[in-house]
Amino acid sequence: MSSAWPPTDPRRQAGFTLTELAVVLAIVALLLGSVTYTLSAHLESRAQLETQRRLADARELLIAYAMANGRLPCPARYASDADHSAGLESFCVAASGACDAGDAATRTTSVQAHGNCAHFYDGYLPAASLGYTPIDSAGFALDAWGARIRYAVAKKTAHPAGAASCKKLDGTLLTGLPLFTKVRAADETLIGCVPDEMVVCASPSGVTPTTCGGAAAVTNQNIVAAVLLSTGKNWASGPNATRALALGRVDEAANVDGDGVFVWHPPRPASEANEFDDQLAWLPASLLYARMISAGVLP
Repeated sequence: MSSAWPPTDPRRQAGFTLTELAVVLAIVALLLGSVTYTLSAHLESRAQLETQRRLADARELLIAYAMANGRLPCPARYASDADHSAGLESFCVAASGACDAGDAATRTTSVQAHGNCAHFYDGYLPAASLGYTPIDSAGFALDAWGARIRYAVAKKTAHPAGAASCKKLDGTLLTGLPLFTKVRAADETLIGCVPDEMVVCASPSGVTPTTCGGAAAVTNQNIVAAVLLSTGKNWASGPNATRALALGRVDEAANVDGDGVFVWHPPRPASEANEFDDQLAWLPASLLYARMISAGVLP
């Protein structure tokens, strides 16, 4: 004869109650949610830092290009998958005026000594001309989110108030040419010439096509020779000014509207109005000159 001792309590044979299971599942869900959020935040931070690094690398390549060639490159052009410059500089064939958007014969990727770019303010980093990586299958530079890095370069030669100091070596004025992108003649120098139509503002409120107007200025009006722009993680839903405005991203729309005025401020999350995750880097003319002088390219 055998018997269990101590006697078995049927109630102790039962598994977890529904309440206990619910509590355990809730705890697991909270833990998983916390881990997922932490991982997502970490990946987002890494992408932001990586994009900053890529913009910094691109700026260094612009300076290196200027040191080797005596000028800044023109932006690459992209109109459609069938109509683009394959990451190369894009020039107007004519020495002045705009290219005909519908006539490919008015544009070229061959370097033009006059420096009249097909796009000055709304083009892309010419990765193929600079030797920049990473690039996409069409030859355009990418940020950490897979968006193409945009690039704008100063067009005008000098601020009107400082035009008298923008001269050739013989003392005659340098006027009427896009000085930063043209192939310099032996008697020309950039020293004394300042750009005036590109500026970075803290908001688009009250800006004009060439100045910050009533908005706070992030940069001085007379220092920006070039701007590099990452349109951020949300680029796919607002790739142009029209779509960005439709989504309420007023500040981001100002960065892709085709003029020389750009907006930069700390990021604003999607949970708030006027989402903003663009990243900018700009090249001051003074830094460009200093590096070109140190390389013996100027004056």
